[in-house]
Amino acid sequence: MPEPVHAPVPAPVPGPDSPVLEVSDLQVSVGDHLVAVHDVSFSIGRGESVGLVGESGSGKTLTCRSVLGLLPTTGEVDHGRIVLGGTELTGASRRTWNDVRGTRLGAVFQDSASYLNPSLTVGHQLAEQLRVKRGLSRADAHRRAVELFGEVGLHDPEGVFHKYPHELSGGMQQRVLIAIAVSCEPELLIADEATTALDVVIQAEILDLLGRLRQTHGLSLLLVTHDLAVVAETCERILVMYAGEIVESGTTEEVLARPRHPYTRALMGVATIGTWERRSLEVIPGQPPAVGEDMPGCRFAPRCRFAAEACTVGPVPLTDLGEGRAARCARLDVLEGALA
Repeated sequence: MPEPVHAPVPAPVPGPDSPVLEVSDLQVSVGDHLVAVHDVSFSIGRGESVGLVGESGSGKTLTCRSVLGLLPTTGEVDHGRIVLGGTELTGASRRTWNDVRGTRLGAVFQDSASYLNPSLTVGHQLAEQLRVKRGLSRADAHRRAVELFGEVGLHDPEGVFHKYPHELSGGMQQRVLIAIAVSCEPELLIADEATTALDVVIQAEILDLLGRLRQTHGLSLLLVTHDLAVVAETCERILVMYAGEIVESGTTEEVLARPRHPYTRALMGVATIGTWERRSLEVIPGQPPAVGEDMPGCRFAPRCRFAAEACTVGPVPLTDLGEGRAARCARLDVLEGALA
């Protein structure tokens, strides 16, 4: 007898100009109520590619896992809203998450081997996704899985279907994960450090693949990375995070041409982006504040060479600069032009 298939709840029909994702005033705590993400707000348009950048520990992954409903057991959304194409995900039921994840919302993470079952062939894992989420027959799931492996650039996709994860290279494993993530035509794909562990050649191929899949599948992309150079090649907009806060946002072209926050400028000092040729290694002095540390004023001030007394009292709001740009700096007027 065929396996029963759970029919997902139909997605709301959004307007043509409505964002695919809206995150508003998101606050996430971990451990003993230590606030790790502070009032984060952003949106992603349909078909848009957005980069979320910052150092390790800046809150990027916790923000993404909140959107995916995959916070660690010690993590909790304190307040805020997460809306995917009209569906409210904050406090959503298990059934809603089961309907959304893997169908309307896909994800690819850094360590591909950790997300593939070593005891099952990769083809079986993709075909199972298609059977459970799309209701395909065994034969149709096999056929579609082979097609998807071909779409993501795997040579001999039929042969790959029958291989186990350990028989594939890291780049091939990542392509398998991408195939699984896009198999049900998601509205949004979250790629969290998806190319970090790969060599530069494979990294470029994966980024090119993500760009092609955006065009062929019409999906939106949230690319999470610590590397501004990767975002410069891939994304239309940038969100810069530091110590759990968004400190700057805007179009990729504008932010890289005229950074308005000292932290963005510091990140650019260790990346090869356009005319920002790295001649010698730059280091941001000091360390980010500990998770949950209560700091008056700007959280970057202790490490900022432009800091003044005005930076140590606060809080410092995220200021709308117009034309889609914003920055969280107490000395915006003083530093305008000094960071370029």
